[in-house]
Parts: sequence; structure tokens; C-alpha cells
Amino acid sequence: MEKIDSKNVFAQDGHNAPLRIIAMNGAQELGAKIEGHLLNWAHKCGRDDETFHVDVDCPRFSSGDGKGLIKSSIRGDDLYILVDVGNYNCKYKMYGFENAMSPDDHYQDLKRIIQATGGKAKRINVIMPNLYGGRQHRRNYRESLDCAVALQELHAMGVDNIVTFDAHDPRVCNAVPLMGFDNLMPSYQVLKTMFRSIPNFNPNRDNLMVVSPDEGALNRNMYYAVNMGVEMGMFYKRRDYSRVVNGRNPIVAHEYLGTSVEGKDIFIADDIIASGESMLDIAYELKKRKAGRIYAYATYAIFTAGLDKFDKAVADGTVDGVFGTNLTYRTPELLSRDWFHEVDCSKYIAYYIAALNQNVSISNLIDSHEKIQALLEKKRG
Repeated sequence: MEKIDSKNVFAQDGHNAPLRIIAMNGAQELGAKIEGHLLNWAHKCGRDDETFHVDVDCPRFSSGDGKGLIKSSIRGDDLYILVDVGNYNCKYKMYGFENAMSPDDHYQDLKRIIQATGGKAKRINVIMPNLYGGRQHRRNYRESLDCAVALQELHAMGVDNIVTFDAHDPRVCNAVPLMGFDNLMPSYQVLKTMFRSIPNFNPNRDNLMVVSPDEGALNRNMYYAVNMGVEMGMFYKRRDYSRVVNGRNPIVAHEYLGTSVEGKDIFIADDIIASGESMLDIAYELKKRKAGRIYAYATYAIFTAGLDKFDKAVADGTVDGVFGTNLTYRTPELLSRDWFHEVDCSKYIAYYIAALNQNVSISNLIDSHEKIQALLEKKRG
């Protein structure tokens, strides 16, 4: 199969089902950017498409019950449904009270829209960057397995493919071995944004070091270190297994393993910054070891405990910047911070949609090694 690029992205059209995009409530901004890229490529290929967008609605009754409505025909279409289960800025009213939509609400609306297709679409593809239930990926004692059950449910409803980004544990795909499941990593987009945003960013062994915040993030940090040809260290979390606080054993200390970080810039990559306490603890530990500038990256920078602690860490010189994607909701307060740098993944998703629609290989999209090496060679040369 040939590789996909913007010049031939729709060159084979006519042999494939019409492409249609549904952006669920809370995903409209990202959906509009994705559609913009696709329309631009379609026009370059001589097509006159005005839109790929399909209007949908998930109204709520006053009791909180809801339903899904698709406002145009999707018969025979290759349907791509974009959903952000983490967008708590979406609201609905129930018994006169205004409620923020939880991941459960978003997931339920997704199922309503899939139901509304009535089996008429040729293929249903779900783009769920922030995987529903992804943090509850394994069972300890008597616990639910939310993510695995959700994937099986979507498969049973007729979903053909699911694409997510930086899954907390991608092995959850084992729950649906007969369904398409792609876990994309925006590593190239992150490095491209870093080159654009960080003054004098030198990714070499003398100036930069990658540090994994824990053993769970080892693979993603190893990918950056190997591609940039720099050294890597890691922290592991020493926990108190005699106590359980908020459903988990509390962290006693972060212990460092690796070579000296003295005088080097540090890049730390993780999937989520929630409260941010672990990331800040690591930054403080690195500063004790005389590290240089510290840059943190999280695919989902959700900051559930607010921004005050990071504001303080930036002000006192502990953290120099935080990178995060536009794959989930970011508050206006976060976007207004000078220390936050947004990584735009809309073009990446558009390439994926085009490749899937045209039935060409997505191998070069999943592994961006060649593009990263070309970027590094360009910047270093």
C-alpha cells in the first residue's frame, strides 16, 4: 500500500465510501480544525466538497434522560465520530440544576449517536483521544474494568475502528482483538512545538536529558531519548502499602535512577497531568540535583487541582514550561498562561482519517521515527 500525503490524499476517491465527520458535543473546535485540513487537501485534488461535517444533537429532557439525533443521511458513508470524554465544560440541566458532563455522560451520548445510525453507515470509526475509562485499565481485588467493557460494548454496537492517543495502558486493546484499535503518539508534533517554543533548544547528549516520571511512562520517554540520541533517567514511586488514600497507596518519595542531571535541560513526558503533584515533586528533586531548565509534557494537561502550584513553580524557576495537546478540553485560564505551550494534533488526526478512508497504510503515521529524524537533522544542520 502507498503512503498517504496531502498531494494524493483523495486521489483514489470514487472507490471508497464518502467521508463524513461527526464532532460530538465538546469536540467541535478540534473537529473544525480536522475538517479544515481535509477540505484543503480535497480541493488540492480537484474536488469541490463544501463540508464533511454531519450535524447531530443529543438533547436532554428535564428529568435528565437524553436521546441522539442525526440530522442528515449517513447511508453508505464512512463515518468518523470524534468525542472528547474529558470535556467537563459541557453542561446540561436536570430538575432545574445545571450539571457538568462527566466522561460517563459523553460516552452515553456517543452510544446514542451510534444507535441513531441504525446500521446504515458503511463503516463506523470512533476517534476518542482520551480513552474512556482508560485510567481503570486493570483489576486489583474486586474492581470494575471500565475501559475493557466499554471497548467490547462499542464493538458489539458495530464500531469497526477506534483510534486513541497515548493510552494509559494500550494493552487494553486485548479486550477487543477482532476490532481495529490504534494508539497514536504525537511525538513528532511535541518535538516540533518544542523547537518552535523553547529558545536555544539543543537536543544532544551534552545539553539535554530525558527523565521518566515513573516506570509506567518508561516506554514513551525511552522513545524520545532514543530518537534524540540523549541519555535517560527515571524516577520510581516509593509507596506506603499499609495505607489507602483516595483509592490508592500514598507516595512516600520519588527515588531517582540514572546519571547526573547537573547543568542539563530536562524533558519529562507523561500521559496525564491531573493534580500535577507528582510532576512538581520530580521537578523539585531534579532541581536539588542542579538540573538546568525543566520542561514537562503531558498529552492530557487537565490540571484537576488548578494552576496555582504550577504558577508558583514557574515563578520560582523550578519549571520552565509545560506542553500539552489540544486533544481534550483546556481551560481559558490554562491557555492564557505564558508557560503553557499547546501541541496541535488536528493535522495528525486528519492524516489518519484520510488514510483510513482511502485504505492506505497508516504505519508511517503510527511510528513517526523518520519524520522526527528529518526534523532533528534540519534543526541541527
